Amino acid sequence: MKQTPEQLALAHAYSTCLGHAEALREALVDLHQRDLQEIEWDKLAKEDRRLLDQFAYRYTRLQDDMGARLMPAILRALEEDIAAMSAVDRLNRLEQLGWLPSAAQWSELRRIRNTFAHDYPETPAERHAQWRLAMAAAEQVLALLDGFTARMHTKLPG
Repeated sequence: MKQTPEQLALAHAYSTCLGHAEALREALVDLHQRDLQEIEWDKLAKEDRRLLDQFAYRYTRLQDDMGARLMPAILRALEEDIAAMSAVDRLNRLEQLGWLPSAAQWSELRRIRNTFAHDYPETPAERHAQWRLAMAAAEQVLALLDGFTARMHTKLPG
């Protein structure tokens, strides 16, 4: 059976998100194993900087691609008319349809991501706390993607 343009777009967005998610999961495992302490944030080793960069890149890209590409693609595959919908309206619609547990939760995760991506705390203690918060948020984003995966296999045609 031939896939519709909406199904193809969804498959592409989903595949992109899965790639980011796999690398993010690996970075999270390594970060948990490494368990950087507050005192280490002033003089990070090259390997630690690379690991933190990998986490930051994949975390921000996954959340960006989920919000900008995957979620709209899901709605289009469900034959929702999203042309006039704002991002907030799309989140609310996904919540109404049972795809997103909470639009407010996503908005909070987005706020954490924006703070993480755009603010640079001055002290090692503040940087350490921000990373811990971002790691917890990244795990929640991954859990949301897992929920989308389960629903995609049961609720979407094709």
